[in-house]
Amino acid sequence: MVKEEKATILDFLPYGYPLEDKMMPIAQAVGTSHFTLLQLVPRRGEKFEIGEEVYIGDGKRDKVQYILGRCPREKLTGTAKDELMTLISKLVSENEARFLGFFNEAQAINTRLHQFELLPGFGKKHTKAIIEARAEKIFESFEDLKNRVHNMPDPRKVVEKRIFEELTEMQRHNLFTL
Repeated sequence: MVKEEKATILDFLPYGYPLEDKMMPIAQAVGTSHFTLLQLVPRRGEKFEIGEEVYIGDGKRDKVQYILGRCPREKLTGTAKDELMTLISKLVSENEARFLGFFNEAQAINTRLHQFELLPGFGKKHTKAIIEARAEKIFESFEDLKNRVHNMPDPRKVVEKRIFEELTEMQRHNLFTL
């Protein structure tokens, strides 16, 4: 199992979840490398700011007492969902090479479905065009991809939308999250 080293706070609930008996402070967070939704419990007297990055790896943690576990997608607050979209946009922009690698290396899932077809707005025509373009030369940037594939939606926005869908809705296949 892959572990996250750092997480970004999406929402902080100082009195816990409403309508639950426990009044334990809890933070909803997302891991910055594998997009794992987590519930974090702060050390006594600590508070989290939305957008704050905290260390959650092995060893001494400054502000986090322990990781309560994965955060169920149905428990995500409205604030957490809004912050999640902003954070995804930032992380995709900062790690363009990682997500561009997906377009350069994606394979067929089975004989009828390709990984590209799981992206919002992509069908057989886009899949065929991307495969043909990358056979000539691998893509060097999102801009290069957009220029070489005719009628291509903005690849950065498509990746951001797919990551958000994987985190907030049940998916049969996950491309970018665990």
